[in-house]
Order: sequence, then structure tokens, then C-alpha cells
Amino acid sequence: MSKEVMESSKKIFITGIGTDVGKTVASAIVVEALQADYFKPIQAGDLEFSDTDKVKQLVSNSASKFHPNSYALKTPMSPHAAADIDGITIELDKIELPKTDNHIVIEGAGGLLVPLNEEDTILDLIDSDYNVIVVSRHYLGSINHTLMTIWILKEQGFNVSVIFNGDEHKTTEDIIKKMTDVTVIGRINDEPYFDTMVIKEYAALFSDNLKSLV
Repeated sequence: MSKEVMESSKKIFITGIGTDVGKTVASAIVVEALQADYFKPIQAGDLEFSDTDKVKQLVSNSASKFHPNSYALKTPMSPHAAADIDGITIELDKIELPKTDNHIVIEGAGGLLVPLNEEDTILDLIDSDYNVIVVSRHYLGSINHTLMTIWILKEQGFNVSVIFNGDEHKTTEDIIKKMTDVTVIGRINDEPYFDTMVIKEYAALFSDNLKSLV
């Protein structure tokens, strides 16, 4: 990714421990809390109502800008496979961070090691100066997936924090915190729905921890 953002602005990359763990809602909360821009480099499927559309619908501040995808793929599959169906190959040098003076939230696709092509994964989208937030949702096996994700990122030297998504599971959260020593931004509960007001409430709740990243 090219680095065309002012040095004073911060880049926050949001990844998950897998698919459907709540990255997009978490992204909306972070965008709202920081009044940051939003960028989803690769969208695979759901082009009629993409993750960018969802975040834009949930964010109510007037400062955030929503940047177009570098790749918008038709099929809801791993990006490398979706790109193959579309007859293209995802190239890292064609994924450029949008020009902005603002903080920017970058949302990944699936988990950290999801393939983009035959050589690169989502991890290769994360530049060394990015802060990374891992979204973790409890399910059988989620401790393993969360620890692996965080350890890979920390081994690469990234500043890593966590947002838990879903109802509290204390033993799971406690062991993850103990074994990784990462900052917990907060937890998103299983809400009956998410709208701009709910997102604003979480943004206020997470604000102090998020502002410590920027």
C-alpha cells in the first residue's frame, strides 16, 4: 500500500479471527468514535449493499468519508477465489491507501491469513505503522484462533488491541488477556439491532481506549 496520508493521522486496521465475527459493526464504532474515514480494500460479494454501505449507514458524524474499494468482487468467497471467478488477479500494488488528512479505518476481509492471490494474504495489506484491532467472537475454537491471530501480529511488531463481540464469556476473555497482554478496547454485546444511536453509544463507551491509539 502506498503511504499518502499525513504523518499526524493514524491508520487503524481491523481484522477478525475469522468470517462473520463482527468486523463491520466494530469498524462503524471505531469510525464514529474517531470521526475517521473508512476504507475496505477488498469487497467480495454483497455488492448491492457492501460493507462500505453498511458502515456509512451506521455512522452519523459529518466528518467521515467513505472511500471506494480497490477491488469489488462479485462472489462471497475468499478474495483469491472470488477474483479468479471474475477473471482477475488481486495485485497489492493496485491497492492504494486513499489520500486523506483524517484518521482512517481499514477493514480486512475474513481472517488474517485469508489469501488474496497465490502469494499474499490479508496480513500483507497491513503496513508497519498501522495499529491493528482484532475482533474476537466466542465460539468453540475461538481461543485458538484469537491467540494465533494476535501472536502472528505481535511477532510482526504491530501494536495490537482487541474488541470482543458477543455476550461475555469471562474465562475465554481472561485467558486471552493473560496470554497476550493486549489492550481490550471493549465488548460489543449481542444487540437486537444496530442503528446510528446504538453505534454512537458504543463509540462513546470505547472513546477513551480508542483515542489512546491516535
